Amino acid sequence: MRVRHKPWAADFIKAHPEIIIPDPEKCKGNWKELFENNNPLHIEVGSGKGQFITGMALQNPEINYLGIELFDSVIVKAAEKVMEAGSPKNVRLLLVNGAELEKYFEKNEVSRIYLNFSDPWPKTRHAKRRLTHENFLKLYEAVLVDNGEIHFKTDNRGLFEYSLVSMSHYGMKLNYVSLDLHAEMPEDNIMTEYEEKFSSKGQPIYRLEAQFQTKQS
Repeated sequence: MRVRHKPWAADFIKAHPEIIIPDPEKCKGNWKELFENNNPLHIEVGSGKGQFITGMALQNPEINYLGIELFDSVIVKAAEKVMEAGSPKNVRLLLVNGAELEKYFEKNEVSRIYLNFSDPWPKTRHAKRRLTHENFLKLYEAVLVDNGEIHFKTDNRGLFEYSLVSMSHYGMKLNYVSLDLHAEMPEDNIMTEYEEKFSSKGQPIYRLEAQFQTKQS
């Protein structure tokens, strides 16, 4: 994603702590207190402009959502999307690095992780940067509940095939695999901005749901 600098982003973020959580490391182990309920917590790593995470929050008020984004000039667009939707109480945003989830979540705090249209990092030497690499899978498992799930969407066939292999080798269970999501179009599918763009051009959207398996002692 090409990120255009927004000089006003820092001030906007400070002005909206009710949406973009300041000092999120202080919430580690206490996200239920922030949301003031015991509902499951789902997170999206790389929330972009926020269309998906906002749509999910509106569709599922019984679930809490956190959108994680690294760039301040992008997260402000996501915050605006949340505000346009009436600032639902079950969605918040974090301006943090998704590679550092253990700073912000305890084991068993997260029920599901969404990865949508992540950077494919196509060069072999960059494989460790892919969000479905074994190192990231270990990170996700460290904060997810037992048998927690990853839901993954991409337009990149190479990344999708890599992810299937990576998750299978890790011992995850593949509960759902689609090579053309929009040919099936589940009623509950919330599209991201990228998904709308690519699908409008006839590009197939690949999707999978994978589940970690509790290791037997």
